Amino acid sequence: MTAPLDIERIRADFPILQTRLHANRVEGGVPLAFLDNAASTQHPRQVIQTIVRVFEHDYANVHRGIHSLSERSTELYEAAREQARAFINAADGTEIIFTRGTTEGINLVARSWGDSHLHPGDEILLTEMEHHSNLVPWHQLAARTGAIVRFVPITVDGQLVVDALDSLLTERTKIVALTHVSNVLGTINPVEAIIEKAHSHGAIVVIDAAQSVPHLVTDVQAMHCDFLAFSGHKMLGPTGIGVLYGRRELLETMPPFFGGGGMIRRVGLGGYEPGDLPAKFEAGTPPIVEAIALGTAIDYLQRLGLEAIHAHEVALGQLAYDRLSAIQGVRLLGPGPRRKSGIISFTLDGVHSHDVAQVLDHHGVAVRAGHHCTMPLHKRLGIAASVRASFYLYNTPEEIEQFAGAVNRVKHLFARKH
Repeated sequence: MTAPLDIERIRADFPILQTRLHANRVEGGVPLAFLDNAASTQHPRQVIQTIVRVFEHDYANVHRGIHSLSERSTELYEAAREQARAFINAADGTEIIFTRGTTEGINLVARSWGDSHLHPGDEILLTEMEHHSNLVPWHQLAARTGAIVRFVPITVDGQLVVDALDSLLTERTKIVALTHVSNVLGTINPVEAIIEKAHSHGAIVVIDAAQSVPHLVTDVQAMHCDFLAFSGHKMLGPTGIGVLYGRRELLETMPPFFGGGGMIRRVGLGGYEPGDLPAKFEAGTPPIVEAIALGTAIDYLQRLGLEAIHAHEVALGQLAYDRLSAIQGVRLLGPGPRRKSGIISFTLDGVHSHDVAQVLDHHGVAVRAGHHCTMPLHKRLGIAASVRASFYLYNTPEEIEQFAGAVNRVKHLFARKH
């Protein structure tokens, strides 16, 4: 049985969680309940200290310098690559490409593998719950190649209609791209089963793991995915750093996406020869400090254990689900809490989602409001916007009560106005 997290000890590592907000004019302010973790998580002292230490003692450009400072910086940078490899159980460090985030990773696959393999009439299969970062690159690819984009539908409670794959997957399907965990619904998709079906039709599979790698144990070898992308800023790390995993045999055949320094073996006036993996896809000066800090974030998560983190988030999600279900006028989106990650999205009858979020902020609760970069999903749900609360390892039951109480106050506030 997984041991529960020591939340009090964890919270002591996060300076920002000691913040008190004064928007509600309460004497001494109200405690911050940060429930916007699906957008970006906060940083523990260990990550902050790594950033400071590297800048103060270890910083130089990597791979190119012969001097000792460059060699030390290179060693730390490549150690972070190994940490990322182990975190998702990739077979080899050359399968780990450092990017600026999930968006860049998906675009890299679309531009490199997609441009090289797709032709008019080929099909790209997505789902109705995708983030724009896993929609727009494929629409762009279709426009460049003449391919067709098709979609796996979702049920009324926000789950994929997996049986639809039997008719949607054909010999024309070349790419299946989907999110592991929906950033709005919290739905945990059965990616292993989908990957197996896609491979049986000869398609490659690209996983948007921005909302899953920070929360769930991820094993790319067991999953058998072809590509998987995630971002550092959603897992206690800094912005500007992400990881694209790709199967080595695929990466080796793909042309570079960016050109410039660092990604070549040799250059002449008549052309160039690309370097080996992973350098082939890491043109220019990389996010050195950010990558090293991501390694620290990975260490932090591994010490706590992803199983314990997920169990904690599910418990918070159940509490939030119970509390919000008791508020008349609240419409909860997606499946029940036992079939999703720690994300609760909802609407409140008669109140715009932006107004809900603004009032919640006055009560110290930070959530996200809008379409969350999923406009097609919101259209499918028949709404323009929603409110999203998303939980992480440092959130507490008391913060869920603070959140639910604030939603109830929003309801009564706008009821009086009408």
